[in-house]
Amino acid sequence: MAATNARKIQLVRIAHVYYKYTDMDKAVEFLNDFGFTEEKRVSDDKIYYRGYGTEPWVLCAIKADKAEFGGAAFVVESEEDLQIASERLPKATKIYELEDAPGKGKGVTFYDPVDGYPMHLVYGQQSAQMLDIPLPHTPVNYPLEKNRPVNTFQRFKKRPAPVHKLGHFGVRSTNFAKAYEFYCANFNFIASDLIHDQDKIDRTVFYRLDRGKEQVDHHVFFFAEGSPYRVHHSSFETHDFDTQVLGHDWLREKGYKNCWGVGRHVLGSQIFDYWYDPHGFIMEHYVDGDLVDDTEPTHRSQAGPGSLHVWGPDVPGDFLD
Repeated sequence: MAATNARKIQLVRIAHVYYKYTDMDKAVEFLNDFGFTEEKRVSDDKIYYRGYGTEPWVLCAIKADKAEFGGAAFVVESEEDLQIASERLPKATKIYELEDAPGKGKGVTFYDPVDGYPMHLVYGQQSAQMLDIPLPHTPVNYPLEKNRPVNTFQRFKKRPAPVHKLGHFGVRSTNFAKAYEFYCANFNFIASDLIHDQDKIDRTVFYRLDRGKEQVDHHVFFFAEGSPYRVHHSSFETHDFDTQVLGHDWLREKGYKNCWGVGRHVLGSQIFDYWYDPHGFIMEHYVDGDLVDDTEPTHRSQAGPGSLHVWGPDVPGDFLD
């Protein structure tokens, strides 16, 4: 459903994701160990989690008969954007109230025109106060630049890596060209990077939000062509490298399965650490991602062994399946 000559729906930032679980006890245990903070328990079958940032919540866990991804949500600029979405987008709902969600607000749900997964738009949510949790802010010493005062020590405690915010999510799309045309036509997405195959056909996009001179994350949404459709992962920012690796060790000692990491990506530059939750979903901790604005052009490159990471373990086969 193209909207070539129509006003684009203006997205401000990515907000939260929904996940449906068959075993809430296992899901809750993992979410706590991953570094989320429970914000509101509507019931034992629906729980909202937040990070320590200002978003009122970043993940909603829902009990269901089937484990599946329930979609990601983006904040829009105005209620007018919600109205346009409700009238224009595929299978879109009318505007509804987020009645039981922290921060309240209004929303519209539509469905991806290629693979039918839900997407959500929200407006009017109340921001949250940042959580006051201990986070290291000690300067780093380099061989020829000693920034940490003398007799000052680095001392850490092993714990889950506290989630700050939702950074991005990604899916496998069964028709790249159709999905790319739809999201470019209807939203202020702009490609930071496009990855093509040997025949110069684009197969993967990393979208950022076009917010003019405002600095934004290198990507908030990506999709790569493949079949069948599936959600690939959701990615959450944590504080710094030490915090991330302490969280890595916490998850490892708890017996969870590491998917890939720790390593450094090429596109986006962030340090990554991917984990499987008990339902097989991939969740990522990241730190130190790129920020860009509208002066940065779209980059194109060919898919290859060195396009995903500059250091870290080899890419596991099931990461790309």
